[in-house]
Amino acid sequence: MCWKNWTTYSPFQKKMSYNVRYTKAAKEDLQRLYIFLLNHDQKMARRAREAIAKGMDFLSDFPFACRKAKLDNPFLREMLISFGASGYVVLYEIEDKKTVTILAIRHQLEEDYH
Repeated sequence: MCWKNWTTYSPFQKKMSYNVRYTKAAKEDLQRLYIFLLNHDQKMARRAREAIAKGMDFLSDFPFACRKAKLDNPFLREMLISFGASGYVVLYEIEDKKTVTILAIRHQLEEDYH
């Protein structure tokens, strides 16, 4: 960057933020995971909800930072959310320059997690 451009450059420029939306299946996943924990430990359920919410905040700012779910599709991705000894896996798709769609959310210890 040349010297004269430094006066207009700011590392704090507004970053692009993506709209995060959920499929019906992803909403059902969230509800199922929350109810499961709520029946066992209310504080843990709240902490899990907060951890997932923080993950979604990160995703809205940096959707390309997470790993590819399939090598042949750079827009289908997985995000790992640490929680306790394991965590959650969020499957999502980057739809366009403004939208990320959450397709599924699973606990890593669930049977259908792969």
